[in-house]
Amino acid sequence: MSTPLQQRLRARIAAPAYPWVTGGALTVGAVAELIAFPGSVTTVIGVLVSSASLMWRRSFPPVAVLTVASGLIGFAGDVSLYVSIMASGLIGCYTLGRNRVLHPAVTVAGAALGALCVNLVHINTWSRMDLPVPALWEKGSLSLFAESFLLTVVVFGAVMMGDAVRSREETRDERDLAQAQLIAMERQQAAEAERAAIARELHDIVSHSVSMIAVQAESATYTTPGLSPEARDGFQQIAGTARSSMAELRRLLGVLRTPQGQGDAALTAPQPTLDHLSELVEQHRAVGGEVTLRITGERVPLPAAWELSAYRITQEALTNARKHAPGARTVVEIDYGADRLLTLRVRDDGPGPVSGPGPGPGSGSGPGSRPGSGAGHGLTGMRERAALVGGRLSAAAGPDGGFLVEAELPWGAG
Repeated sequence: MSTPLQQRLRARIAAPAYPWVTGGALTVGAVAELIAFPGSVTTVIGVLVSSASLMWRRSFPPVAVLTVASGLIGFAGDVSLYVSIMASGLIGCYTLGRNRVLHPAVTVAGAALGALCVNLVHINTWSRMDLPVPALWEKGSLSLFAESFLLTVVVFGAVMMGDAVRSREETRDERDLAQAQLIAMERQQAAEAERAAIARELHDIVSHSVSMIAVQAESATYTTPGLSPEARDGFQQIAGTARSSMAELRRLLGVLRTPQGQGDAALTAPQPTLDHLSELVEQHRAVGGEVTLRITGERVPLPAAWELSAYRITQEALTNARKHAPGARTVVEIDYGADRLLTLRVRDDGPGPVSGPGPGPGSGSGPGSRPGSGAGHGLTGMRERAALVGGRLSAAAGPDGGFLVEAELPWGAG
């Protein structure tokens, strides 16, 4: 993790004025050095061009080739190595590696060739200065090329450092891009999951109400005395319309569950809790169902997610009972366990599970399971609601026949 000092340093280096300031300062230093230690015309031109060209190294990185070449020419013009040439040459090699103007191997090889040429020029200069220079291939002649070897090593180090920084920044950019893509994917998945949750909520609420409309309309044709044929047909039309609405609702919910679904909803009504179970039971009785509510243990206010999940599971189980076991007696049992475990059971004495081929696992209509209302969304929704609060749910044949939905919802640490 970067320290504040490192962050400030990186910010200053990244500033647009940084190459101009450093290049200008190095040029001023080169002028002062030339005044203190005058050199040949070739050296003066090489030193000034090498230093001044660094001011364009960010806007036009290939200018670093001129920087390094001018530095080598300036060094070849004098046997002394100016500090400004050494500094500008190192920065130029770093720039070539950092921006990969050329392949690092080509850059190092070119610089090594240039250093060898400079070394040969110096060997010729030493011989004209009557210095003891051994002939080539004689003993000790290899020491004459120590200069070019040292320059090559320095150039190699500067180029590799620049290339390493470039590779690190590319890796960081790729990591940032991958992280941004991952975040975008997670957000898309969260949106899809939210749409699926909305679909289940809509199914639980609407299918419960519409199924009661259908059942009431059909019941009215048999329980209401003295109905005219027109009234009887009207009730049947109401029931048929309710069934058609349920079918259309299933299709719409199927679209809403897909990633392409663009549906959005906001549930503004207060979410039901276990305190509303008596109303749910009365609704079931109002459409001709027989239901008994049994509550054991002390009523404990549970977190909202637990209250809503328990209510929705009960609502869906009663809807299933009306749909698949009309006229059956249903018992709803709520147990507030002392070990902070809410146990919910909804059982009926109907025909029990329907055997037969189904669309697949988890659809709610396979062998050994009674399909839930909503083309399989019902049982799946109940299981997901139980899993949402860390519980479990089973839906199968009851021990005494019929159908049993049992959920255990732990609502706190023991």
